[in-house]
Formats: sequence, structure tokens, C-alpha cells
Amino acid sequence: MAGDSTVRIGKSEAEEIVMRLEMMNRHGLIAGATGTGKTVTLRVIAEQLSASGVPVFMADVKGDLASICQPGVVQGGIQKRVELLGLTDFAPQGFPVMFWDVFGEQGHPVRTTVSEMGPLLLSRLLNLNETQAGVLSLAFRIADDQGLLLLDFKDLRAMIAFVGENAREFRNEYGNVSAASVGAIQRKLLELEEQGGEHIFGEPALNLDDFLQTDNEGRGVVNILDAQRLLMAPRAYAAFLLYLLSELFETLPEVGDADKPRLVFFFDEAHLLFADAPKALVEKIELVVRLIRSKGAGVFFVTQNPLDLPDSVLAQLGHRVLHALRAFTPREQRVVRAVAETFRQNPAFDPATVIPELKVGEALVSMLDEHGAPQMAERALIAPPMSLLGTLDPQERGRIIRQSVLYGYYEKVEDRESAYEMLNKRQEAREQKREEQLALEKAEREARQNRPRPSNRQSYVEAFAKSTLRSIGYSIGRKIARGILGSLMGK
Repeated sequence: MAGDSTVRIGKSEAEEIVMRLEMMNRHGLIAGATGTGKTVTLRVIAEQLSASGVPVFMADVKGDLASICQPGVVQGGIQKRVELLGLTDFAPQGFPVMFWDVFGEQGHPVRTTVSEMGPLLLSRLLNLNETQAGVLSLAFRIADDQGLLLLDFKDLRAMIAFVGENAREFRNEYGNVSAASVGAIQRKLLELEEQGGEHIFGEPALNLDDFLQTDNEGRGVVNILDAQRLLMAPRAYAAFLLYLLSELFETLPEVGDADKPRLVFFFDEAHLLFADAPKALVEKIELVVRLIRSKGAGVFFVTQNPLDLPDSVLAQLGHRVLHALRAFTPREQRVVRAVAETFRQNPAFDPATVIPELKVGEALVSMLDEHGAPQMAERALIAPPMSLLGTLDPQERGRIIRQSVLYGYYEKVEDRESAYEMLNKRQEAREQKREEQLALEKAEREARQNRPRPSNRQSYVEAFAKSTLRSIGYSIGRKIARGILGSLMGK
């Protein structure tokens, strides 16, 4: 084991390679081609952070990190590496773990609310264009103004439908709502639902304090998010992990420089985070990475090619562990040369020549010294893990989950009144009012139809009187006419 203030990575020809705990919040990079040892390096760092009392979060994308809870076996390649590095204090052991799973199958369900994720990350999750993202942001604003809580997936769908149905009413105050954009968002939501993405949203939402736990021996808990199924929807995976990172940034208090970090966050398959990412999202990631250091959190990006990360983010990563990169094609050779230039040069060798030659379990490393300055690149053998390499028995995983202090809390789904229920109540009230209006109009029509009408049949007296009057009038009229005509003829 390394000292209390350091994390041992491996050993070069000259000296032991360690990371200083007080520098772990300067972030880091673990990179290399598939099968070169990135996962083992991640495991080695996580083990020693845990032993130093630092909680860890990491995503298990292949299902081979869960066994960190069981002690390893010193034999075969592990035995050879222990002897080669002269690790006299090497002691196999397991570490405290907490299993998490968005789908609630391989760990405690881990959820967030739609409001907490926000329109920017949600747009990324749904792969919306700029216009569609604007409509989504508008829907969030309307929900806030009307007091509609956006908690779970059905709330989001109901809100989008509500905005689309009432687009004319919102146009003057909020701007134009394109029916085509609303339809596109609804289709994206349907695609996400088919991939199981609706499990991301709901309550109880994750309390990030549950990531910051230690066991009875003072060892940091290793939080493992089972991401094998989640990785089938790469954008959902990237958006959800970025949400967790953003929440840590917004939730953790300022602590400045401390003796050791409060949490170290490992972002595996980090290239998915930046693939086709809009500028606004990249800027947010850069901001979080740059400022989360003062919150006492360290972030390690794990990826196959360091150049998959934007330069603005890569510049924030002080610790670097680079396993072999393939250089068979001219393009790959240019990548190797570009990556080599990111290291502080060592006059003893050319990094561009060494990188393709690295063996499995070997890496080019550069750590920060006690002053925060990058050390010269060193070629090093990575230390073997103390925990079991391989997969964890499902029954053992289930036992650990059931014995967790959190078991039963996140497993119980809450569904309080929110946008979906409130909009349904509004719709029911409108339908009831409409039915009442229709019933009133029907009653008025029936009343008019049943009102007694005057009879068209005349009584004998009425008929005789009318006949007499007509006769008198006719007679008088004839006399007047004859008088007038007679006088005219006489003249």
C-alpha cells in the first residue's frame, strides 16, 4: 500500500509512481486502446482511494467492476506482477460497495426528476436540434409559470402535448410554437421510452449525499452504476452521468484545497459525452470541470483516444495515464504524435515512439507534483488490483443490495401530484363544464318545444265577427268607389 497521502499507480525503472491525494481534485485522464489495461488502472486507483477514506463513483460498462467487493487471488499474472514490482505489502482484499442501476435490476434504482435534469441536458438526451430545443425550453418556462411540476416521464409527455394543443394561446407571450417541433419532440420521447429511458425520471430522486459514504473502518464506499444496459442508449448514458456531475457541482459546498478529495468521479466511455455535442453543452462541461475542483471533487475521464475530448477539457486534466495506442495507419500515427505532445517531455525517450510499443498493463504516466506542476512522462508498469478480477456472482450481488442501509428507500416509487395529474384535472374540469353547458342548452331547447302555442282554429263567434266586419268594410268600400266614379263621370 502507498502512504496515507498518496495513491500508488505503479512503478517505473527509477521510482514508484504515485498520485498525491491533495492533487486528486485536479482531475485526470485514463486512455488507451481496447484491451490495454484501462479498466485495471481504474480499479487500482479506485481501490486505493477507498482505502484512503475517499468515496468513489464509477460506471460499470462491461460488468467486470462489481467484483471489487471481493478479495483477489495472488496467482498467475498477479503473482508475477507483485514480484516484479516488489510489492511486499500487497494484501488481497475487497472494498465496500454500493450498487446502483437506472433500471433497478442490478442495484438500487437511481433517478432524477425532469426539472432537475433541465432542458439543456434533456435536449442532449433526446438529440434535438436548435429549434426543437427552443420549444422544449419554452415548455419548461410555461410549466414554471403555471406551477406545473415536471417530475417523471409522463409529466414531460403531458406538458409537451399541452403546449402543442394550446400553441395559439402561448404565441404572444412566449413566442411561436412550431407544430412540427412539438411532433418531433413527441417522437423522440417515444424512442426514449422504447429504450427504457423513462426509468431515469421519477421519485425518490437521488440524494447525492448517499454517494459520500464511508464504512465502519473509515474506507470510502465505491459506488458502482451498472451501465451495461444503459450504454445501449449512448446519449442517455452520457446525459445521465453529466447530470450527476452537474448536480455534484451545484450541491457540494466550497472547500478549497483539502488534504484529500470528498469524491472522485470516473467517467468511462467519456467520448460519448462529446460526440456531436452542441457548443452550449461543451461549454457547460468545461465550466463544471474547471470549477468543481474547489468543491473537493475530482473527475477522471476514461476513453480510448485522448483526442476525443475537447482541448478546453483536456487542458484541465492534470494526471495522465496513457496505455498503448495503435498506429497502423497514417491517421493513427498522427494521433499518436499529437497525444505525445501533450506530455511533459522526458529526454530519456521519445513518447511518440514509446506509446505504440506499450504492453498490456504498461502505461505512459505523468502526475502532478506537490506544487501542482506536471512531472515528466515516465514509462511504468501498473500495479495489480487487490480485489478479484472477473465478474460478481448474481446471488452475491443480490445479498449485498439487500443488506444495504438504503435498501427499500429507492425501491419504493413515489408518484405525487404533478403536471400529468394537474393537466388531467384541468381537462376533466373543462369536459365537465362543457357537458354542463350542453345539458343546459338541451334543456332550453326542450323547454321551447314544450311551450303551449296559440291555436290556429277560430271560434264560431270570432269567425262570424270577422266575416261581418269584412262584409261591412267591403260594402262601404264599394259605395265610396261608386260615389267617386259617379262624380267623375258626371263631370
